[in-house]
Amino acid sequence: MHLNYGNSQFIMHSSGSLYWPSKEVLLIADVHFGKIDHFRKNGSALPNEVSLENFKKLDRVIDEFQPKGIIFLGDLFHSTQNRDWDRFTAWVKEQSIKMTLVVGNHDIIPSYYFEDLGIEVVPSLNIDTLFLSHHPEEKQGFWNICGHLHPGYRLRGQGKQQLKLSCFYKKKYQLILPAFGAFTGHFLIEPEDNEDVFILAENEVLSLR
Repeated sequence: MHLNYGNSQFIMHSSGSLYWPSKEVLLIADVHFGKIDHFRKNGSALPNEVSLENFKKLDRVIDEFQPKGIIFLGDLFHSTQNRDWDRFTAWVKEQSIKMTLVVGNHDIIPSYYFEDLGIEVVPSLNIDTLFLSHHPEEKQGFWNICGHLHPGYRLRGQGKQQLKLSCFYKKKYQLILPAFGAFTGHFLIEPEDNEDVFILAENEVLSLR
C-alpha cells in the first residue's frame, strides 16, 4: 500500500518494512535479532527456527525491492552477542547494501562491532524533511518515522472473536512502524479520529478507514 508525505511516496509492505522508492531505501524497525536465543539461554523452550525466520524475511524483502540501502530504526539486536550475532555477521558479509543503524534502547552491543561490519551507527537521522529515530519523537518542521512501540490493533468480530495484528500507526506528524522481528509482541493502540491504522494481513496491508 502506498503512502504519500509531501513530495515523497512510500510503500508499506506486509513484512512491516517501509520502502522509500525515490531513495531506494528500506526502513525496518525492531528486528530484535537474538531474542529467541536469549530466552532459550534462560530456559524457555522456544524453537530455533523462529530466529532463522528473521533472516529469511529480510532476504525476501530485499529480493522484492532490490534496495541500495537499509536503515534499521533501532532494536536491531535484543541483547548481547549470541548465536544470532554470528549469523548476522555472515549475513551482512553476503550483502552489497549500505546499512545504517539508528540506535535503540536494546542496542547494547558496542557500536564498533557494527562499524567493523561496515554499518553506520547514528543516534538519529535527518533526510530531507524526515526525522528518523527509534523512539517516537516530535521535531518541529519534520515528519518522524520511528519504531519502538511494536504497534498492534485488536480486530473484534461478532461474538467474542478477537484477532491481534501488527500495524503501521500514522499520526499527524509521525509514522510508527510495526516490529519487523518474530516473537516481539504488540502494544495495542486506540487511534484517535485524525489518525490512521494500516494492519498487516497475510500478504497485504489494509487501511482501517
